[in-house]
Amino acid sequence: MTDQTNSGSSCCGSCGTGAATDVQVHGGGVTTTYKVSGMTCGHCETAVSKEISALDGVTAVTAVAETGEVKVTSTAPLDQEAVRAAVDEAGYELVGRD
Repeated sequence: MTDQTNSGSSCCGSCGTGAATDVQVHGGGVTTTYKVSGMTCGHCETAVSKEISALDGVTAVTAVAETGEVKVTSTAPLDQEAVRAAVDEAGYELVGRD
C-alpha cells in the first residue's frame, strides 16, 4: 500500500509536477474515463496509474491530476468496484465515471 497524505489542493509531498502520467501495458480495447479526487501532482498520477494498471485486462492508464481524470483502456469493461479498490489502495477516492 502506498502511504499518501492528501488534503485540499496541497501536493502529496513527493514532487511538484502536474504532468499526466501514461502507463502502457499492451494495446487495444474499451476506454473508460474515471474521476478521482485527491490527486495533486505527478507522484499522485503515478500511484493511481500503477494500481489500476495491475488490474486484469488493463492495457493503458492515463492519469491527469489537474483535472482528476483517469482514462483506462482495457480488453473488456472493468468492474467499477475493482477500480475503486485500486484507487483506494493508491490512497485516493474514485468519485465516478464520465
